[in-house]
Amino acid sequence: MLDPRRGNAPDNATLIGFTNLRRARTSRPLVIEKGRGIFLIDENGREYIEGCSSFYSAALGFSEPELVEAAIRQMRQLPAYASGLYRTVPAALALGEKLAAMAPMANARVSFASTGSEANDFLIKFMRFRNAHRGEPQRVKIIARALSYHGATIATAPLGGFPGTARAFNLPMQDVITVSQPDYANNALAGEDEAAFTARMLAEIEQAIEQAGPDTVGAMILDPVSYSAGCIVPPAGYLNGLRTLLDRYGILLFDDEVITGFCRTGHMFASQTFGMRPDCMTLAKALSGAYFPISAIVMDGNFYDGLEQGSEKEGTFSHAATYGGHPVAAAVALRMIEIIEERDILGHVRKVAPRLQQLLASLTDHPMVFNIRSVGLGGAVQLHSRTDAVGARGQAMQEAMMAEGLLLRVVKDTINFAPPLIITQAEVEELFARFCRALETVQRAEHRA
Repeated sequence: MLDPRRGNAPDNATLIGFTNLRRARTSRPLVIEKGRGIFLIDENGREYIEGCSSFYSAALGFSEPELVEAAIRQMRQLPAYASGLYRTVPAALALGEKLAAMAPMANARVSFASTGSEANDFLIKFMRFRNAHRGEPQRVKIIARALSYHGATIATAPLGGFPGTARAFNLPMQDVITVSQPDYANNALAGEDEAAFTARMLAEIEQAIEQAGPDTVGAMILDPVSYSAGCIVPPAGYLNGLRTLLDRYGILLFDDEVITGFCRTGHMFASQTFGMRPDCMTLAKALSGAYFPISAIVMDGNFYDGLEQGSEKEGTFSHAATYGGHPVAAAVALRMIEIIEERDILGHVRKVAPRLQQLLASLTDHPMVFNIRSVGLGGAVQLHSRTDAVGARGQAMQEAMMAEGLLLRVVKDTINFAPPLIITQAEVEELFARFCRALETVQRAEHRA
C-alpha cells in the first residue's frame, strides 16, 4: 500500500529475506498472486516458469487439488493439536510409520518439526542429548562443508559458513568444523584427476578431525547434492570413503535431504542415488510439496536407542514443538507421499530428467559457460566469472531470465535448475528455450559494452 505522505514511494512493512532490506522496503518486490502447475502469475498478470520449485520445495507445482483437499478435510476434522505429553493425532502417527518404512536405514524412528532449519537444529540437539547419556558429553562438534546451507537458526546457520550467515549475524562457531566443498570443477588442482581429488578431500576431513580432537566430534552433516553451493554433485568414491572414515572415528553421518529428498535425484532419497548410509536424515520442502510447513528427523534404530536410554535416565525426553506433527501438516504430507506412489512421480522424473540433462549438456561448449552439472531432475550452468566482478554475469542473467518469464536460483555466476517434479518434456523444452534467450541477451549486451 502506498503511503500518501511519501508520494509514490512504497514503504513495505514486511521484511523479505535474502534481499537488501532498504531496496525491499523502498521499492516494490515481485509479488506473486497465482500459480498453476509449474507457472506463476504476478500481480500484473505476468507469467513465469518457476524453474527452482520456489526454494526447491513445490514438488507438485502450484495447483495440486488433492493436497488442498487433504488440508481441508483435516481442518474440518481437527484443525490443530500439539503432539506431546503422551498425546498425538492419527495423521502424525500414520506419517511417522510411513516415513520409517521408506527410510534407507534400519529400525527407523521419526520426529517432526516445521522447517528444514528446525529439523537440523533439533537433530544437533538430539545428538548432544544422546552423546551425553552415552558418557561422551564432549562429542558436540559438527563437521560441515563450505558453502553448504543447513538452516537459519543460531545452531544451523554457522554450518558450512554459507556467505552472510555466521559472520554477518555474529553467530557462535566454536563447535563447527568447516571443510572444503568437494567441487571438482572449481577446486581441483592443476592436473589432479577425480580420484586424487577425492582422496585429498577425505584427507582434509581426517586432518580436521585430528586437529579438533576425535573424541570431541559428534557428527558430520552434508547435503548429498549441495544446491546452495551451485548444485555440486559429489565425485566418485567420496561418500563411500567418507562413511568409512567417519566410522573409524565413531562419528555420525547426518544426511540433509531437505532439498534432495523425494525423487529429485532420480531416487526417493539422494542417499539411495549415491549408495550413502546415513545415521540420521532430515526432510522438509517436498515432504508436503510446500503446501504446509512440516519437516522430519528420521533416525536409525541405534541413534534412537540412545535417546530412549537417556529418556529413561531423565524420566522424560524434554523436547516438543507446538507445530511438530501438526495434524494438517501431517495429513498433507501423507497425501503427498500417496500421490508420489499413485502417480509414479519417481518414474516420471526418470522419464523427463534425461532430457533436461541433455539440454544442459548442450551448452558445454558455449563461450560463456565454464561448467555443467546435473543429477536427476536438477542441475546447474556455471558461467565464466568476469575478472572484474564475480557474480556480475549471474546478476545479469537473473534480470534477463525474469524478462523472459523464467525464475531460477542464481548462486554467484551459477544458475541452478530444479523444476517441479510434474514438469512435462514440452515444458522442459520451453524452460530451456527461455534460458537460452536470456543467455543470448546477456552475451549481446557484453559484446556491445
